[in-house]
Amino acid sequence: MDIREELKYQIEYLRRESETAAVLVEGNRDRLALEYFRVKNIITISKPLYQIVEEISTEYKRCILLLDLDREGNKLYKKLKDDLQKYGVRIDSKFRSFLFKHTGLKEIEGLTSFFNHVAVRDYV
Repeated sequence: MDIREELKYQIEYLRRESETAAVLVEGNRDRLALEYFRVKNIITISKPLYQIVEEISTEYKRCILLLDLDREGNKLYKKLKDDLQKYGVRIDSKFRSFLFKHTGLKEIEGLTSFFNHVAVRDYV
């Protein structure tokens, strides 16, 4: 499967899974990038981490962590993953892992540009 087909598959997976799982991102530009692909249940880090963990663990059984792939994003990822799991929330990192391995993206907000760059515009 080439990168275009894999990217389409991964975005469809993310879209489908976001129907029942929280999708946690760092900021509003990340949120906008995911809304472009009609992803649901997006939560941005806009309050203390313990409040976000409590909110997600109260409302969801699963969380898709889409934190940036830079140093700060990796630190946040590890902390939130551990904290959410302590509250019984299952963590889904499939899409983040795909981005890390196959796209070279460091920020979720760059997903829209990358998507358009690989010429799959007709998918959305």
